[in-house]
Amino acid sequence: MFLKHLNIDTPVIGLSPMDDITDLPFRQLCKEMGADLLITEFIASEALNRDAEKSLRKMRFTPEQRPIGIQIFGADEDELLRCLEVVEQAEPDFIDINWGCPVRKVAGKGAGSGILQDIPKMLGITASLVKRSHLPVTVKTRIGYSADSMMITDFCEALQDTGIAALSIHGRTKTQMYSGTADWTIIGAVKNNPRMHIPIFGNGDITTAAQAVENKRRYGVDGILIGRGAIGNPWIFEQCQRAFHGEPEREISVAERVDVCQRHLLMAIDFKGERTAIFEMRKHYGAYFKGLYNFKPYRLALVSTPTAEATFEVLNNIKEHYA
Repeated sequence: MFLKHLNIDTPVIGLSPMDDITDLPFRQLCKEMGADLLITEFIASEALNRDAEKSLRKMRFTPEQRPIGIQIFGADEDELLRCLEVVEQAEPDFIDINWGCPVRKVAGKGAGSGILQDIPKMLGITASLVKRSHLPVTVKTRIGYSADSMMITDFCEALQDTGIAALSIHGRTKTQMYSGTADWTIIGAVKNNPRMHIPIFGNGDITTAAQAVENKRRYGVDGILIGRGAIGNPWIFEQCQRAFHGEPEREISVAERVDVCQRHLLMAIDFKGERTAIFEMRKHYGAYFKGLYNFKPYRLALVSTPTAEATFEVLNNIKEHYA
């Protein structure tokens, strides 16, 4: 097993890396709620090589968050190899290569899922990183560049042969971005290839514990990574753990949602400062309180308040109103 901390005899439920989402405070909440595996936001190799403060901060984690991987991305092999020393100094449990991000500013430069148009280059860089790294190296990618291009089932064995310790697959192509539905049949085909022996993790469209259990049963993956389904909902990891152990789902009260949201904000302020935290937390509020009747006035207040004090006041009002 690539991580001594993990036991894949039971399903591994992990947090999928998301830019500007899976920072240290959010990962801490997900870990406390039952996430088995954490991965940082993706970090540009070039930024690490020039000691960019924001990128170095993205690598920070607490001992409680282990096992954790630091995810790097880039299209230049030399830059990626150079950044290994910086990453290894942070002492993560593994290094994850992002060959999956579909956004233009990344994929358009041949990094992320952009490299799926050049599989030989992808395999060559991956092999070089595995050879140079003193830590286990894993890969996160997509099922292919487009529906009419080579799918990962065609080269997954070659990717395994580079020496990677595990493979995570998002069930969409690069051109799909985040539209349509994730194709787990291709993920299952990789996992059930008898020549594959490394752990295979599936990712895409998991928003409930029931979906996690069903996809594990149907496709046999070693673990499931949850991305957008965890935004504003770190409880999804607790619900998954309960479901896999045959326990009933627990209802999350509005008061608990408020309490966790407030703690999230406090940790974000401590980690990034009030101004940045106030701004970045705005993408979480709608998800924390999804489904509440007549919530719009509170949502508008949360995304427009300029101070932590005002934000906490709105959150306290939410707790009182929906009690």
